[in-house]
Amino acid sequence: MRWLVGDGGIWSSLPPRWLVSARARFPTALADRLRDGVERQRDRLVLWLPVFLAIGVLAYYQPLQEPWPWLGAVCAASVGVPLLALWRHDLIRLALTPFLATTIGFTAAQVATARAPPLATTLPWQATIVTGAIRAIDILPEGRRLTLAHPVLDKAAEPLPRSVRVRLRPTDQTVLVTGDTVRVRAMVRPIGAPVLPGGWDMQRETFYSGLGSSGYALGPVEVLSHDTPSGLAGWLRHLAEAASARIAAAIPGPSGQVAVGILIGSQTGIARADMAAFRDSGLAHVLSVSGLHLAIVLGVTMMVARFLLALSEYATLHWPSRAVAAVIALGVGGFYTGLTGSQIPTVRCFLMACLFTVALLAGRRVVSLRGLAAAAALVVLVEPWQVLGASLQMSFSAVLALIAGFEALRPWLNQGGRQGWHRKSVLFVLGLMASSLLAGTATLPFGAYHFGRIQLYYALSNMVGVPLTSVLVMPAGMLALLLMPLHLEWIALIPVRWGIEATLWVAHFTASLPAATVLVPHMAPWGLAVLAFGMAWLGLWVGRGRLLGVPLMLLGLLTPLLVRPPDILVSGDARLIAARTAHGVYLQQVQGGSAFLREAWLHHWGADQATKLPPAGEVAVGTIRCEKPGCFLRLRPDAPAAYLARVAEPIRDCAGIGVIVSAEPARGLCPRPWPALVDRFTVWRDGPTAIWLEPDGARVLTDRAHRGARPWVPPPPTPRVRPPPKLPVAPTEAGPGTERRESSHESPPEE
Repeated sequence: MRWLVGDGGIWSSLPPRWLVSARARFPTALADRLRDGVERQRDRLVLWLPVFLAIGVLAYYQPLQEPWPWLGAVCAASVGVPLLALWRHDLIRLALTPFLATTIGFTAAQVATARAPPLATTLPWQATIVTGAIRAIDILPEGRRLTLAHPVLDKAAEPLPRSVRVRLRPTDQTVLVTGDTVRVRAMVRPIGAPVLPGGWDMQRETFYSGLGSSGYALGPVEVLSHDTPSGLAGWLRHLAEAASARIAAAIPGPSGQVAVGILIGSQTGIARADMAAFRDSGLAHVLSVSGLHLAIVLGVTMMVARFLLALSEYATLHWPSRAVAAVIALGVGGFYTGLTGSQIPTVRCFLMACLFTVALLAGRRVVSLRGLAAAAALVVLVEPWQVLGASLQMSFSAVLALIAGFEALRPWLNQGGRQGWHRKSVLFVLGLMASSLLAGTATLPFGAYHFGRIQLYYALSNMVGVPLTSVLVMPAGMLALLLMPLHLEWIALIPVRWGIEATLWVAHFTASLPAATVLVPHMAPWGLAVLAFGMAWLGLWVGRGRLLGVPLMLLGLLTPLLVRPPDILVSGDARLIAARTAHGVYLQQVQGGSAFLREAWLHHWGADQATKLPPAGEVAVGTIRCEKPGCFLRLRPDAPAAYLARVAEPIRDCAGIGVIVSAEPARGLCPRPWPALVDRFTVWRDGPTAIWLEPDGARVLTDRAHRGARPWVPPPPTPRVRPPPKLPVAPTEAGPGTERRESSHESPPEE
């Protein structure tokens, strides 16, 4: 063993000449390789800043309690000060910069939460009179929807800190304009909780948008005063609504609402069948104003501006025509971004356009990953909650795939410059196909996570739908917007209608193909984070080490196989109870149960349909046995049964029952020790509930236990204590040895 653990270890068994040579070369080679790696990645460090900013934002949303307000700032200072002191050291800079970016992202999320208006007192379902100023008017397939700012309920002294959204009756034809002060009697309720623990948190999203409650009108709306909208945002919203009305008037029917969605960005008026066709065909991104739309606006504007400048000899000879056209296009793009509501993909594209213009004026390269990184960092810092949304994830993943993919394909695509027109045409078509494949494939896992489905023919539909939008609909739509002040927009909207009808046909045709969409089980949230990090590694790393991102992406895609979905789901009002078995999904739906929740649960489980629980005396595929009082659900052979109580009657045999689920109060159905209980009171207090049947019992997870006590989570409801009735008590005669009794609710009569 001396040769292994002696003075020289394993080196002592080698010849002295090898020993000296290896000992001399090994540290030097390792240091050189490490130094080369640091030099190659140092220039790419800025590209990783938005990634670590997003990691910090995700870290903020994980705890069940709100972190200390000063935590993010203290952590950022503790990392930033040493980093500034040791900035010249490459290894220290590479090691500490990611931690600093993570703490800054955490702090940005804390600041955004502190700036949001507080939640109002939890409002139950109640009929009330709502008075407020119209902040937005959304056109729906059936009627309209108003968003009222600074609403006042009934005759309250103070307005609510958050806006209220009210859906008007379809027959209400009152003329309304943004800025008007209106009054309407409506049924109002707070924003609902997620459909299941871990589902999409609408309360968190509306917390940052300023929305507090929603409802529907019980009567006609009454206009109290006509006011002009205040501020630039209000004026742009008023202008967008006027343009939407003009477009819908010139293009009647479903095509008009699709035109409004493509040109203005409002999708609320599109019919459900058309929305489903665009979604199932993979063309849903065409409806929302995205980077594609703004890129077309910028490109067409810049081309027209350069053409007009070329008509002037003086401007051509003395002005930098390209730079002037880029500045003009940037101004038009900024106006269009505000007109369409400043959606995340549009803002991302506009920020990249700003960097494009600055780089063009400075003579630098105009399309690069640095522009994408800067735009992503600004969006994350300004609106950090968008990191959790599908819009930001799908937008930036698509652009990252396009830029990184075409950087890899550039040597091959540049060969078209030395070939004839036929080869250039082939390369153009192949480039278009590559764009659709890269962008569609990059967004596919994010769509599967958020919507529970994937589109198999997205490349086919995009090959036809995207050119129609790029070449025909958007340029003609821009011309229509310019002609609106002259009331001549109908001329340009004729080709817009042709292009939209063709796009609609492509969407419906693709959606009708066999297996156009496939329902898939949802990935775990940590799996999506791993997949996104692997995608960033693959696109941002330099060298062959970027291939390490592929196994990370595969791990994220395989998380549905590693995480078992819940066996039973109970809605927040207990009117909907569903159980997942090996033979399908079984459902109990009480009158008033939400169809939206049912569809969301089916998508979460990756199921097409649900079967009603069998009546009393029947057995469903050997797993569910129903009696008159309730059903015994043996969902897993190695786990206890679940009992679904239909009526609150004591259970004759409680042996082997792990959990009791009931749409009504069901405490005391079994003798002690009680099984786990999920009834109407449980979900009323803690929200929707998920249940897993394990070999050692039932594991119950409520929505409140999953989300914790965060600012966007309403506090637990408190039962209303009804005062005792104040009934008069008849006075009694005072006799010998007795005292006169007096009612505590009424003064005694005078003698």
